[in-house]
Amino acid sequence: MYEVILTRRKRFGWRWQVCDQSGKIFADGFERTRPAAKYHGERALFFLLSQAYLRNRFAASSED
Repeated sequence: MYEVILTRRKRFGWRWQVCDQSGKIFADGFERTRPAAKYHGERALFFLLSQAYLRNRFAASSED
């Protein structure tokens, strides 16, 4: 299970992180506005999930 975490930073805007349940960070970044941080965090999460799907799909097809 992955989640996107948004954290308010003093003067610097917002920090976003994509983490798993154990707290391991897979992607992170900084944005000036909360909507931008939310967008980039969710975009990174989507990319992470889509890459996992493609990896599994190609691994299954190579077994044939």
